[in-house]
Amino acid sequence: MELSTKIRSRSARVGIIGLGYVGLPLLAAFHRAGFHVIGFDNDPAKIESLHRGENYLKHLGEKLIETMKSAGRFDATSDFSRISEADAILICVPTPLGPHREPDLSFVRKSAETISTRLRHGQLVVLESTTYPGTTREIVLPILQSSGLKCGSDFFLAFSPEREDPGRKDASTQTIPKLVGGIDEVSGKIAVELYSQAIETVIPVASAEIAEAAKLLENIYRAVNIALVNEMKVVLTAMGIDIWQVIAAASTKPFGFQPFYPGPGLGGHCIPIDPFYLTWKAQEVGMPTRFIELAGEINHKMPEYVVQRTALALNDRGKAVKGAKILILGLAYKPNIDDVRESPSFELIEQLSRLGAIVLYNDPHVPATHRMRNYDLKLASVPITVDSLAGYDCVIISTHHSAYDWQMIADNAKLIIDTRGVMRNISGKRDNIVPA
Repeated sequence: MELSTKIRSRSARVGIIGLGYVGLPLLAAFHRAGFHVIGFDNDPAKIESLHRGENYLKHLGEKLIETMKSAGRFDATSDFSRISEADAILICVPTPLGPHREPDLSFVRKSAETISTRLRHGQLVVLESTTYPGTTREIVLPILQSSGLKCGSDFFLAFSPEREDPGRKDASTQTIPKLVGGIDEVSGKIAVELYSQAIETVIPVASAEIAEAAKLLENIYRAVNIALVNEMKVVLTAMGIDIWQVIAAASTKPFGFQPFYPGPGLGGHCIPIDPFYLTWKAQEVGMPTRFIELAGEINHKMPEYVVQRTALALNDRGKAVKGAKILILGLAYKPNIDDVRESPSFELIEQLSRLGAIVLYNDPHVPATHRMRNYDLKLASVPITVDSLAGYDCVIISTHHSAYDWQMIADNAKLIIDTRGVMRNISGKRDNIVPA
């Protein structure tokens, strides 16, 4: 087969649709493997940045794009008519939720429609965007076959879920095992063959639906366990018991327990969103998803819990929330990265602002906010110094970046609401620290 020959010789061209937190590192992985890569994105700012050799995803390394450009075999464009140039097309577009927690597959549909107008014999198409079981077969396949070409003979189609974890140092796109499920047997084999050239471990599964469901199970597992430990935090805090010491104690068991840690809510594109794709799909077969819905309810309420703890702590010090000057430490959803997708810090800022507080933020990785689907705060990170800390009525630790000097913050802040347990080991006074 001509495509297999191209893949094995690495003369195949790999096109990536969507150059965000999933698409850009995947493009880099195939480039490192020796393939000619073409990145597609409808955001002209991203394309211009790539043409200048600048990387807008800092956790991937400042020199990433410059290195690819100097090596050649790299292009980025907003001209989707060039889709026909790619032998393999990998779709890495967002799959958000709609206003009623229903799946929004508009980006997937649009990508499939764009491909269908240029689809040619011998191309492989792979969906990587997280979605409910059946999307590849029920949504993408009919759109592609509207071109008149037949899957399994004229073109090939598979699903391979992304498993990116921005900022992680002990794993990368190349080393994280890759699941691949084809719409048919030949599509699965060709997709496995492609990914095996760039990824160390590729695991074929029997169908696209199994790969789709496996990705959801991974994220639901985390969402449910985070909800459990968040609920434990609320209960144990009311009992005067340190949840962090409890987790540490339970973690001494060498089997049957995996530690998860509480926080001010869920962030990132995966855990707050993906479980509800299965909830929605389950309605088609009349099956309830009580664990998922309960976990979502608990995690969704965590910012409100933090705000309540903040209000009570301020009240104990004779200060109302209205008019209080509050600093949020950390806007990113996890430590040491600039990714703010679905970050609970945004909800904290909005809830406290609605109560009349003056809310600012500091984040060494996020110098300013930008317009998002649900938020447009128009804020910039403010400096954090000994003098500036003294001017705040309260500091809320939302993201535990390693760049923060926790001892300096503990020594100089009037009141600290600690949602991450980072203040447990600081020396000196503790009467200004409230766990939340």
